[in-house]
Amino acid sequence: MDGSMIGPGPYRATKLWNETIRLFREGMPVKRHWAHFRSYDRSFTGAEGVDFLHQLLRQNQNFGPEVTRYQTLQLLRKFLKNHVIEDVKGRFGKEDLEDNGRLYRFPPQSPLKPLPVRPPVRDHRSVPRIPRWDDFEEIPVPENIPMKPIALNSESWNKRHSIAIGEVPECRLIRRREISPTHVEQIWKSMTLTQLQNVLGLQSLDGVLDAKLLSPKHIVHNVFSVNKQGIVVLKNKAGPNGNDIRQPMYPGFERDVFKTVSEHFQRLKEPLLTFHLYEIFVSILAHIMQCVVLECVYDACPSLAGLLQEQQVAVEALQVCCLLLPPANRRKLQLLMRLMAKVCANPTLPPLNNTIGARTLMVQTFSRCILGSADEVDLDELLSTKLLTFMIDNHDSVLQVPSNLKRSVEEHLSHLRRAQIKYGGADTSMMSPAQSFCRQISREQFEQQRVSGSQGAIVELLENIIQDKNMSIKDKKKKLKQFQRSHPDIYRRRFPTAESEASVFPDRLQKVKPQLMFLTLKKPFQPFQRSWSFRA
Repeated sequence: MDGSMIGPGPYRATKLWNETIRLFREGMPVKRHWAHFRSYDRSFTGAEGVDFLHQLLRQNQNFGPEVTRYQTLQLLRKFLKNHVIEDVKGRFGKEDLEDNGRLYRFPPQSPLKPLPVRPPVRDHRSVPRIPRWDDFEEIPVPENIPMKPIALNSESWNKRHSIAIGEVPECRLIRRREISPTHVEQIWKSMTLTQLQNVLGLQSLDGVLDAKLLSPKHIVHNVFSVNKQGIVVLKNKAGPNGNDIRQPMYPGFERDVFKTVSEHFQRLKEPLLTFHLYEIFVSILAHIMQCVVLECVYDACPSLAGLLQEQQVAVEALQVCCLLLPPANRRKLQLLMRLMAKVCANPTLPPLNNTIGARTLMVQTFSRCILGSADEVDLDELLSTKLLTFMIDNHDSVLQVPSNLKRSVEEHLSHLRRAQIKYGGADTSMMSPAQSFCRQISREQFEQQRVSGSQGAIVELLENIIQDKNMSIKDKKKKLKQFQRSHPDIYRRRFPTAESEASVFPDRLQKVKPQLMFLTLKKPFQPFQRSWSFRA
């Protein structure tokens, strides 16, 4: 019933649609119902369909417990329009399903949406290549450079002519032209897409994002053309702006302002996150929903580390994705997010709606203004609600410029502007910080490399112990015994027999014990003389 978690990747919204239909058709209980003096087998009422689908979505990892009954009713209406279900008379194609006792049934075959044909994988990476140091033309250095004559002694003469005598290899200084703004913009675009791909853990951005539709000028503008609050500054400041709003004192002023703002954003022809970025933001929702799942089970099974990691991935991915927006959409998104965050955090604000709270009102009003698809995917309401809820909770960070990306680009540009020295026979391409990637190998190859790499060093260590002439025989025996206990296989291969082990130590001559000799006396030998004693 819960279904499987659909991770980030191409066409995630379509996969979610097909998965929801499959679970609904397999699990929805059907039975005989009577209507207008007639029985209908294998049918269900609209209210029964809403009840079951609502419970299914709340228990599903891809949607979560925050799904409302109204959103479920909206999705069931989409099912009726797309002929996933039909009324008992075979009619479909309208969104007139109500939460009542009207009867519906499943058609013999449910039309699942086919996944778009993924373009063939190209030999090169989908992310544009990052311009490197060798991509720029060299500036010819003039041969005759005026220099102040100096007096040379023998030491300085040897230093200056070390190349001629072969002590220092010949070298030359390579300078580059100043990097053009076009190259800077291309570097920003390439490194931004590379970081986005790494954060989401995708092998490729094909099917998720079309890099050709992205403007590198937008990325550079979003990074540097900002005010003190981090909001994008436009040359033409047309659009909503709160600087000129004067607050008249009359009841209901807050509701009038909210109505004006909501009408402005609902009239937009395109969502703030744009149509061509729809798939990449839906991929980020996989990490957001993982955060929701971890939050639900946190009390029963604490996993704070995993929760914080998933939150960090989602926040960093949103930071990078929002840099790809046009500056005018990004500015409107920043202003709208500030408005929603302030409304939700202000307990003294008069109620903007008599029936629902401020947070729910913000989500229901602006969710479709944030995320939407040009092609009708029918899950936009659920997906945009989840995304907007997460963005409100993390509004302080999701629209910031990622500091690690900015630092990486600045370091790369600094390297490109730096002059380099090329030695004779050297290749300057080896000096450029080109991107390097690990190549996956099999377990057998890993074991072979581990054996050949580590055991080779151990064998060399054993030979050094054997060949060390400055080491005493006692210390050498002690170290060889330790080596034998630690690495018996290698020791056995080096010394297969006792004779080979004995050959390491030179023969020692047995020391002859000296014969017993009389000790030389300091005084000459004198005969024994008996001493006389006087007795009483």
